[in-house]
Formats: sequence, C-alpha cells, structure tokens
Amino acid sequence: MSDGRLAGRLLVATPSLQDPNFRRTVVLLLDHGPAGALGLVLNRPTPADVGGALSLWRERLAPPGVVFAGGPVQTEAAICLAHSADPGMAITSPSWQPLFDGLGTLDVARSPVDVDVPIDAVRMFAGYAGWGEGQLDTEIDAGAWWVLRSRPDDALGREPDGLWRSVLRRQPGSLGAAASFPADPSVN
Repeated sequence: MSDGRLAGRLLVATPSLQDPNFRRTVVLLLDHGPAGALGLVLNRPTPADVGGALSLWRERLAPPGVVFAGGPVQTEAAICLAHSADPGMAITSPSWQPLFDGLGTLDVARSPVDVDVPIDAVRMFAGYAGWGEGQLDTEIDAGAWWVLRSRPDDALGREPDGLWRSVLRRQPGSLGAAASFPADPSVN
C-alpha cells in the first residue's frame, strides 16, 4: 500500500480498530519509510498541565494547554510539535527541525528569542506511535487505518476531542458517513 511517502498524512483509526492505544485516534505521521514509521496521536489530551516544561512558551501554547498522550511508545519522552508563523521557514537548527506544512519539532528548553524561526503555536506530547519495518503498511492493508490528507489546523486544533469525527465528516461519500458510527460498534 505505502510508497514511503506518508509523512504529513493522517492515520484515522477505522471503527474495527479496537486496540485501546489507538481506538478512535487520529495520528499525524511525522516520518514514514522503509525502516518504519513514527507519528503523534493528536486527539488524546491528558489532564496533566504542561507545568514548567513549557514555561518559556506558555503564551504560544495551543489550547487546551495540557500534555497530550502522543502514543504508547516511550511515554516518558516528550516531543514538542510547533507551528512556524512563517511556513516558508525550512531552516534546520539545534532548536527547530522542520517537518511539513509549517510544522516542526522544537527544543523548548530554549527561549523563544533564541529560536531561529518565528513560532506561533506549540503542543507537548508524551510518547509517540511507532511501527517497525512494514508493520504500518500491514495494518493499513488489513483495514485498521484510513490514510487521509491533513489540514494545517489538525495538529494543533482547539477541539482535539472531536478530531476523529471532524476529519471523517469532511471526507466524501461513505467515508464521511463513518463519522456517525457509534463508539461501541455492538450497539449499531
């Protein structure tokens, strides 16, 4: 299924995916290639406040201003996803690693004035979603995921809890109708 160029796409869990780590999730793929894939779950805010980890960046913190559960891999590790106010910025530096669509990863230990690019929004993720060689392609082929285009506001949107439904609602045809599937398929 995959040609290794899915970075920047969304993985939207199909209703048949019942793994509690990924049930009704929307994952933004940050990297995808022959060796595997890495992504962040966009719609799992936790009650944990970002605390001092983003104190220098608090004014640029994307609502709801909490840590997100980025996935089940290395949950003690943090990844800060940021949006550059100048999406043309492709500068790679020790503090900023551009990805796509104005998004990049950010070293939040540095002050905003020390970062080489203008940043307008940041979000902290604990852990990430990861797949080994061929694993994600197998899951996609088995029907566990829909691979969809992302929009710039998906990654740092204001209503992450409703992201699964809203991404599906904007799809044409029967895929858009999947947004109304009940959370428990047995009650359908």
